[in-house]
Amino acid sequence: MAPDEKLLNSTESVCPECLKRIPAQNVRRGNDVYLIKECPDHGQFSTVIWRGEPAYESWAYPKKASSPAACATESNKGCPFDCGLCSDHHQQSCGVLLEVTSRCNLACPVCFAGITEGAAGEDPDLSVIESWYRMLLASGGPVNIQLSGGEPTVRDDLPDIVALGHKLGFNFIQINTNGLRLGKESEYVAKLKKAGLNCVFLQFDGTNDKIYKHIRGTALLELKEAAIRHCAENEIGVVLVSTLVPGINTGNIGELINYAVQKIPGVRAVHFQPIGYFGRYPKAPRDEGRITIPEVIRALESQTGGKVKTANFLPPAGENAHCSFHGNFVLMPDGTLKSWVSDLSGYYCAKAEPSSEGSVHARNFMAKQWSAPKEPLKSIKRLKEAPKVKPAINVSSMSDFLERVHTYTLSISGMAFQDAWNLDLDRLRDCHISIVSPDHRIIPFCAYNLTSCAGRALYRGKGPDHG
Repeated sequence: MAPDEKLLNSTESVCPECLKRIPAQNVRRGNDVYLIKECPDHGQFSTVIWRGEPAYESWAYPKKASSPAACATESNKGCPFDCGLCSDHHQQSCGVLLEVTSRCNLACPVCFAGITEGAAGEDPDLSVIESWYRMLLASGGPVNIQLSGGEPTVRDDLPDIVALGHKLGFNFIQINTNGLRLGKESEYVAKLKKAGLNCVFLQFDGTNDKIYKHIRGTALLELKEAAIRHCAENEIGVVLVSTLVPGINTGNIGELINYAVQKIPGVRAVHFQPIGYFGRYPKAPRDEGRITIPEVIRALESQTGGKVKTANFLPPAGENAHCSFHGNFVLMPDGTLKSWVSDLSGYYCAKAEPSSEGSVHARNFMAKQWSAPKEPLKSIKRLKEAPKVKPAINVSSMSDFLERVHTYTLSISGMAFQDAWNLDLDRLRDCHISIVSPDHRIIPFCAYNLTSCAGRALYRGKGPDHG
């Protein structure tokens, strides 16, 4: 250790070159934390994982392990080579992705799955998708479902897939989409609503087309705004999902929050995803190509002029504390955002007691918050008209507060996915976001998408072959 370094903890990771499991350490250097590891064949790697305040050591939430209700594989080779989920995993699933197509109608320079526009491939039919649904029911019950791909809306029968999931007993189903078809075809959105779609997880990287041209390769803002409008007309909740790329849209964080506030209650949440280097990305990562969780949290306060504050955000109650953050807010008639944690803590306790059911708690909260409010969206006026139709709420009245909190809410969150450079196996074992593989295994998201620096996948498109 150098004089300015402090060992925080030892863990394990993988080599970005060969994907072999190797020892790793989380080390503090000044105000920042780095994951440092060394492969006997390919040398040492050092990657920044945390910059500044809130401090890495203090960003924690007490919880107990919640082992999967059913394990499909045994821990033989060890993490991350036995996913299924295996008996060494520490969390039940909160949300599970079903990749219902390998086709896409975009060719984004940044893509988790590395799929290209016009990619060919046979879509799994309804009987295969039904078998995935039934496997999940047998593996722990009705988790939250995200239909993904590729781009799921290229399937004309996507409403049938949504309806099938609900028929089998899944209560919350969302689609992970770029929104192009939703913006072009309001009739398609209406069919999804009729099928029971609860939420649209909408790729929404920023509030201007300069951002989209860089990250997605073309101007898309007009279509994405049309998608939001069509979802609101059909009472489908929307989550705006921004992939954060340093130097491209990291200065747009505050504007995105302000934009989302104007779209409440149709927009239910904003979710930030710092860029991860797997799948397809422009070039190999350097530390200046990363933005960490505390940097996003500080940017939220500084770029909104204090509308939301660092103190309003908490570590997760389900997955590993260093994977994500969240904060929940109520939009008041005067346009201010009240935090559930501080401003309204006397009325709503957002920080529940530690529980072995962290993933279940997260699952239930997500389903409630990200769905459209019970009051029909078409009967709710825009923010600038809100004071005319709803008098200023007396926050000393519990009933008045609860009336507003069920409708005018905004969740702000972020999740830092792991790649071959910053993978921490202690974090991976705590993962509660998974993907169903074609061979009916449940694979943690970051393990499934993991690729070497040469683009070789650990799981996607094949079974594990390393140990």
